[in-house]
Amino acid sequence: MTTYQFPDGFLWGAAASATQTEGAADVDGKAKNIWDYWFEIEPERFHEGVGPQETSTFYKNFQADIERMKAIHLNSFRPSISWSRLLPDGTNVNQQAVDFYNQMFDELLAHGVEPIVNLYHFDMPMHFQEKGGWESREVVEAFNHYAQTAFDLFGDRVKKWTTFNEPIVPVEMGYLNDFHYPCVVDMKRAVAVAFHSMLASAKAVQSYHQAGLHGEIGIILNLTPSYPRSHSKGDMEAAKIADLFFNRSFLDPSVLGAYPSELVELLRKYELLPTIEAGDLEIIQQHTVDFLGVNYYQPRRVKERETPIQTEAILPENFFEPYIWPERRMNPYRGWEIYEKGLYDIAIHIKENYGNIPWYVAENGMGVENEERFIDDSGMVQDDYRIEFYKEHLKWLHKGMEEGSNCFGYHVWTFMDNWSWLNAYKNRYGLYRVDLRTQKRYVKQSGKWLGQVAQQNGFE
Repeated sequence: MTTYQFPDGFLWGAAASATQTEGAADVDGKAKNIWDYWFEIEPERFHEGVGPQETSTFYKNFQADIERMKAIHLNSFRPSISWSRLLPDGTNVNQQAVDFYNQMFDELLAHGVEPIVNLYHFDMPMHFQEKGGWESREVVEAFNHYAQTAFDLFGDRVKKWTTFNEPIVPVEMGYLNDFHYPCVVDMKRAVAVAFHSMLASAKAVQSYHQAGLHGEIGIILNLTPSYPRSHSKGDMEAAKIADLFFNRSFLDPSVLGAYPSELVELLRKYELLPTIEAGDLEIIQQHTVDFLGVNYYQPRRVKERETPIQTEAILPENFFEPYIWPERRMNPYRGWEIYEKGLYDIAIHIKENYGNIPWYVAENGMGVENEERFIDDSGMVQDDYRIEFYKEHLKWLHKGMEEGSNCFGYHVWTFMDNWSWLNAYKNRYGLYRVDLRTQKRYVKQSGKWLGQVAQQNGFE
């Protein structure tokens, strides 16, 4: 038996987001975000026509849910704040939202659960989307006001903040594909959205440090290691460009304070560079993050583009195409490859190329459809597949840490089954099962297992 023991103080927890768990989408003064609006106008786009109205009712049930976190020995939790709940008009504070978040943070701390609070998780307020969303400089400034407001209100108790969760996702899904509102496919606009997201993040980091609060601020990036099909020049270049677009375009400015020169030259060559105003690059350079959150689900495997794309519009896919590794294992429900060693490769990459910045696994999880099939006579989901998923990833993470990577925590996605954008409740990820008819929660086998790991700070 090998024992995998983690350092004292290691953070064991789960991640969630406001839109996906709070519910109460139009009560107590909350304004519409892009998801509320999009569901109104195109409900058929959402799995089984289920929108964000109630999601997992965390807004109503947070006290009991936090008790459930404590019951399985979690010592940290990453929620997000809803921008459109806290500042419904973008300027003025909604006191009912302040009361909710105050009570939630106080309850977490009273139960010994450290909050790591995220500011933006894909939920642009609709009135700001109408002004251009992340294409707009005005919205960058509005985000900074929102961040400052949150720091002022909650910074006395919340000691770990993150600016964005997966900023590549609104870019990739909303401006390179037709999967998130506003459903634009335009690389130049996508680049502007990506740049303004990084500028907004740096400004929020600046504001946090200037506020003199005794805590830390980071960013959460979903890193997808780019593996080439072979060591041929074409395949290696394809992997390098995929890495530039999907990883380094956010990782380098956030941690190193500058964009990769190869990325800048590539965008310049195809006339895709964003409008950069005086002082922008200095703000990014001078206000890097204190720590990094990493969401890891799957690798990206690529090869040299063998068939040219028959369009004048430039997209990332112009430079590479997917490669199916013959030995891959799949999660058939999500369509994602399961490759645990990717987490080790990320750990070593951060150590060797990003100053060994403190980091934690901010999300790692396995979505499965129709989990009711696996409910036993006691009512518990027997999700041994999820336990195996966690265990194998933790083994590789442990190896990376033994080799010196500066990781301080492991969070799963997610605490309880929640609503997931266009997929709604199609795939379940939770440590707790949610009965959608009654909203009752039931711990899964994986929740009990992770609770034992957290209690023992390791496993055999």
